[in-house]
Amino acid sequence: MAEQWRAQFDAEVTFANGGGLRTEGFRLDIPGREISDDDLGVLFVRHLGLLMVAEVRITEKTIIEEPHKGGRGVVTGAPTGRRLVELSHVIRDGMTTLPGWPAPRITDWLTREASRANYAPGTEFHVARIEMIANTGTHLDTPSHRWSDGVDLSGMPLDRLADLPGVLVRVPAGTRAVDRLLLAPYDVAGRAVLLQTGWDAHFGTDRYGAPDAPYLTGEGARWLVDAGAALVGIDSINIDDMSPAAAGERPAHSSLLAAGIPIVEHLTGLDALPPTGFRFTAAPPRVAEMGTFPVRAFAVVAR
Repeated sequence: MAEQWRAQFDAEVTFANGGGLRTEGFRLDIPGREISDDDLGVLFVRHLGLLMVAEVRITEKTIIEEPHKGGRGVVTGAPTGRRLVELSHVIRDGMTTLPGWPAPRITDWLTREASRANYAPGTEFHVARIEMIANTGTHLDTPSHRWSDGVDLSGMPLDRLADLPGVLVRVPAGTRAVDRLLLAPYDVAGRAVLLQTGWDAHFGTDRYGAPDAPYLTGEGARWLVDAGAALVGIDSINIDDMSPAAAGERPAHSSLLAAGIPIVEHLTGLDALPPTGFRFTAAPPRVAEMGTFPVRAFAVVAR
């Protein structure tokens, strides 16, 4: 039989919304003979399903060769019925998505009045024209947005864009940096991971582009890559830190898109979703040689 290992340790947990938790002599199955305190902390948070964890301090760690005891299972009933949840901002003429970036311009190409000359009496049509940058409103980033050799909109597989099982991460109010400790309790493999920060409440105001907007850390992005997330979305202005302290670095974009994981930014309405039990779709048109484009993002929630 293959070697099986357990860690025995004391843990002190600090929660982002206040309070803490202490354990002594806790035992936990681990994948090998060695494990770092940071990785053990993440495993501990995930095993207990602890939400809103800010920090885990591991002490008195020892590694024991011992048969694994197994984990907890979750049983869910069969869903009946469904409801649709809108998760996109409306694109309007002159709206601001990113401060300082061009606003969309929506005009007529063919008016109803002018179209009457082309059709039988009583028949008329309207055709509009829109001029906009690709990063307008709720939009999707593909690998080519960040990497010159990455897949663009036309090459993005549908199984990374449509009908994905979803998981919602509710970020504690006042939290800027979403790191792997906040993500650790969630099963993200093959799922659309949506980060609800509440920042969408500021959309269309100067506050939305403020430097203290919530974001996903580079460490958190790498954890999502390693854990097998299929897509990552956020209801903030950017999935990366846009403050001056970030010095223009974009580690979340870099890690996720390098792994072929699309990103949806400027989501809204995530408060209407349950933690799990929904399917997520954010599919843009198939435009060659473009890396980003607006989407109609929505969720189907099982009743």
